Amino acid sequence: MLRLLHKLHYKIGKYYISNLMLYIVIAQAAVFAFDYLFIDRGMSLQMWLYFDRGLILSGQVWRIITFIIVPFESNPIFMFIMMILYVNIGRTLENAWGGFYFNAFYFIGVIGSIIGGFITGFATIDYINTSIFLAFALLYPHMQFLLFFIIPVKAKWLAIIYLAFIGIEFVLSPLPGKVAILISFVNIVIFFWDDYFPKIRDKFRYRKIRRSYRREMK
Repeated sequence: MLRLLHKLHYKIGKYYISNLMLYIVIAQAAVFAFDYLFIDRGMSLQMWLYFDRGLILSGQVWRIITFIIVPFESNPIFMFIMMILYVNIGRTLENAWGGFYFNAFYFIGVIGSIIGGFITGFATIDYINTSIFLAFALLYPHMQFLLFFIIPVKAKWLAIIYLAFIGIEFVLSPLPGKVAILISFVNIVIFFWDDYFPKIRDKFRYRKIRRSYRREMK
């Protein structure tokens, strides 16, 4: 798949959305602001945007994609902080990979979430955001964040915490949920397989050889 992306980049690499995360976050902020201002009047924009398989199949096809601009926080302070965080992470990944590859990474994650949504009946942007942070942590594991604005924590440790929660969710989910979770992170597999799979494979081979050597020595 990554080879296919390389070929596409050679042919159409100039076509991509620059500052993609900025536009997505602005759209999320607009939806959040609308609901925050008008929710008391019984008006909610999110109710018309979230992913629902039944509603999509009944004709509300825009929900297939509009779920990506549904706000991922309900608290305005946390929403503001997370928006800044993801804009910066998105810009960092875009600078590291180039705009075409970051667009591909993001929209492969979106497609994975859509497929997972049709399997389970519901999808959110949570897995997409998580995949973005995991990609950042894999590229910059020692980058530090201030947890609660006080405690410095490296990106790799936050990524491990993310993975722990996802692992618990995976274990507790029924089979369709497990499949949906795996599909949602296909972008991580595509972009990092060549970098990390050989290392993991070699580590297992080394352990196997070491166990065989110990058995022979006994």
